[in-house]
Amino acid sequence: MSMDAAESADEPGGSKTADAADPDAHLLSALEVIEQQPLAERAAAYAALHDELARRLESGPTTSRE
Repeated sequence: MSMDAAESADEPGGSKTADAADPDAHLLSALEVIEQQPLAERAAAYAALHDELARRLESGPTTSRE
């Protein structure tokens, strides 16, 4: 299962606008969706989430948090 599937299952947290407004809420929402899945699908979803977060981290900061 890809991260896209997890996002589509949770429309309010899956929008780009919601990501920009509160990335923590998006992450928590994605984790809640993942936790509700069977173990095998959960492992794949966590791997996809890891890849997405790694890409964001490598791309550098997009906003200043002060």
